[in-house]
Amino acid sequence: MGFFLQALWVGVFALTTAVAPNATSAQGGFPTRPITLVVPTAAGGPTDTVARLIAESMSRTLGPTVVVENVSGAGGTIGMARVAKAAPDGYTIAVWHVGQATAPALYDGLKYDVVNDFDHLGRITDVPMTLVSKTPFPANNVTELLAWIGSQGDRQAMATQVSARPHTCVRWC
Repeated sequence: MGFFLQALWVGVFALTTAVAPNATSAQGGFPTRPITLVVPTAAGGPTDTVARLIAESMSRTLGPTVVVENVSGAGGTIGMARVAKAAPDGYTIAVWHVGQATAPALYDGLKYDVVNDFDHLGRITDVPMTLVSKTPFPANNVTELLAWIGSQGDRQAMATQVSARPHTCVRWC
């Protein structure tokens, strides 16, 4: 995302935060009770850390406490299923990452629809990614890696590690 777009989003967020108390009172006093912020991972990781920072800020802005609830297991699908089944009243939200987009390819019989059961509110963070290989690997950069992959046909083996990257999916029910 370019600098201009990032600056624009920061401005939109700042404006939204500034008018949030007035908008909240105009909508009949929402929120009137604690909000649950589901993190579909175990406590203590990067997604949990970001969620707790956001919850603190949301509590200050909105009034009621925002409680972080860690619901881990099955690559985040247990926690996201809980959020998908929550009442659509705005009191259950989630922070998740690209694992939400890959869940249908990895898990049969998901208890939710990753596209239609969630509303994306926005990006929270960006995390740089790293490519790692064994020391004697013939590629030294991405261009060389792509050339090597092309030259190998079906003989290459690779894996991915989807770490807790808290930026992709936020749902407001």
